Amino acid sequence: MSGDQAHWEEVYRNRSTQAVSWYRPHLDVSLALLRQAGLEASTRLVDVGGGASTLADDLLALGLTDITVLDLSPAALDVARQRLGPHGGTVRWLAGDLLETNLGPAAFDLWHDRAVLHFLTSPAETARYAEQAARAVRPGGYAVIGGFAPDGPERCSGLAVARRSAGDIATLLGPAFRLVDQRTEQHTTPGGSTQAFAYALMQRC
Repeated sequence: MSGDQAHWEEVYRNRSTQAVSWYRPHLDVSLALLRQAGLEASTRLVDVGGGASTLADDLLALGLTDITVLDLSPAALDVARQRLGPHGGTVRWLAGDLLETNLGPAAFDLWHDRAVLHFLTSPAETARYAEQAARAVRPGGYAVIGGFAPDGPERCSGLAVARRSAGDIATLLGPAFRLVDQRTEQHTTPGGSTQAFAYALMQRC
């Protein structure tokens, strides 16, 4: 088990998912941008770093049948699986490192990431992330990526993060994607503090 995986396993085994700072009952901004990108029942969507997130719940409620959730932590995926019960039977749950997992060429119409990219702080990591997204999203498909904004926190769950604007995110994704829209969000944590997020909606060229 890598150090990163051990970290997240400890988080999800020892803390309630509704108590972690990034918890939201619904990912409203993400859902709005996914709808803007043409979300429909037949959409093939991957939620990278989705873990215990409630996004899969809302996507299933919207009728999606081709959902993949990838996370470094098996414990996080177990939380979501148990919460969804039989309803999660159609979800493809993948435990692995996003930077190493083979997602297949043009395998998805939509790529979603809320707060994974901001943990990648080295040029090598962000370059690999961009390669993975460009390979996995079909031409004409979309990526919705959110993370801490330039005025957001400098750390999350004890780890350093990179704070980026939507333009910064688009620059990291490179010429394979074009920035279509952007949003900001003031996320209120379960503890009552406020965190600034920035989101980019990008289309695969």
